[in-house]
Amino acid sequence: MKIEQYISQLLYRHQCVTVPGFGAFLTEIQSAHLHENTNSFYPPKKVISFNANLKNNDGLLANHISQIEKTSYESAVASIESEIVIWNSILQVNEKFTLKNIGELRLNSEKNIVFTPSESINYLKESFGLNAFVSPAIKRESVAHHVETAVKIEVPVFEEKEAITLQPEVQKGRPYLRYAAVLILGLAVTATIAYQVYENHVAKETLLVETAVQKQVQNKIQEATFVLETPAPPVTLTVSEEKLMYHIVAGVFRSEENAQSAYLELTKSGYKARRIAPNRHGLHPVLYGSYATYADAQSAMSEIQKSTNSDAWLMVKEL
Repeated sequence: MKIEQYISQLLYRHQCVTVPGFGAFLTEIQSAHLHENTNSFYPPKKVISFNANLKNNDGLLANHISQIEKTSYESAVASIESEIVIWNSILQVNEKFTLKNIGELRLNSEKNIVFTPSESINYLKESFGLNAFVSPAIKRESVAHHVETAVKIEVPVFEEKEAITLQPEVQKGRPYLRYAAVLILGLAVTATIAYQVYENHVAKETLLVETAVQKQVQNKIQEATFVLETPAPPVTLTVSEEKLMYHIVAGVFRSEENAQSAYLELTKSGYKARRIAPNRHGLHPVLYGSYATYADAQSAMSEIQKSTNSDAWLMVKEL
C-alpha cells in the first residue's frame, strides 16, 4: 500500500502528520514573497519539514486509512508498518527515496534522515488557484537630445530707393464714449464696496444670533436635573480562552484506575496533568500538559524525554 497519498491528503488539513515508527511531517505557513533577482512573485504556502523524533502513533494516519480503505484500524496499522519496512530498506540501499508530492528523504554521512520538501503542491487551502509568476523587468531608456541643424537662409538684398513717408490718418474723436467708460467703472467700484458692507453686516448679525443661542443652551444645562431611577446594569466581559492544540502524552491506559494513578503521580510531581475522554478504542490518555503553540510543546517535550519519560509523544488535537 502506498501511504504517501494519504499523508498528502492529511497535510491539507493538519499541521502534523505522524508516520508511526518513522517520523512526522510538519507544516508551517510562509507568507507571500518576492525574489528580486528573478522578478518572481510567490503566493503564501505551507512549508513542509520532517522530525524523525516524533514516532509514536497518534492514530491520525491509521484512522484516515481505515476510513478510506474501509478496513479495520488494526489492518491500517499493519499496512503502515509494512510500508515503513520498505522505506527503511530503500534508505539503507540507495540512501534516498522520494515520496510523491511530499519530498525527498536521504541519509547524510551520520546516517540521519535529511528531508527536502517538494515544490509541486501548495498545501495551503487559502492559496488555491494562486500560482507563482514572473514580472518582466522594466527597461528605462534615456531620452536622446536631438540637435537641430541650423539652416542658412539667404536674405535677398534690395536696392536702396527713395524713402516713402507714411502719415497716419487723423480720426475724429468721440468724447461721449470716454465719459461712458468712466461712468461704468464708477458703478462697478460702488457695487463692490456696497457688497462688502453687506457681507460685514450679515456676519455681525450671525455672530449675535450664535452668541444668544449659546447663552440659552448654557442656561438650560445649568437648570437641568438628572435623576437615575434605576442603576445601569453591570457590564460583563467575556474573555475567550486560548485554545491549547498541542498536548504531551504521558501514556494511554486500558484501565481507568491505572490512568487515574498516573494522573495523580504527575500532579504531585508538579505537572499540569490532564485526563481526557477515552478514545474510540476505549483507552484512557493521560497528559503531562497542553500548550498553545507547537514551539512551546516541542520544548517541554524535549525536557520531559531527557529527564523523565523518553516515550512521551506530542498529540495535535483540539480538545
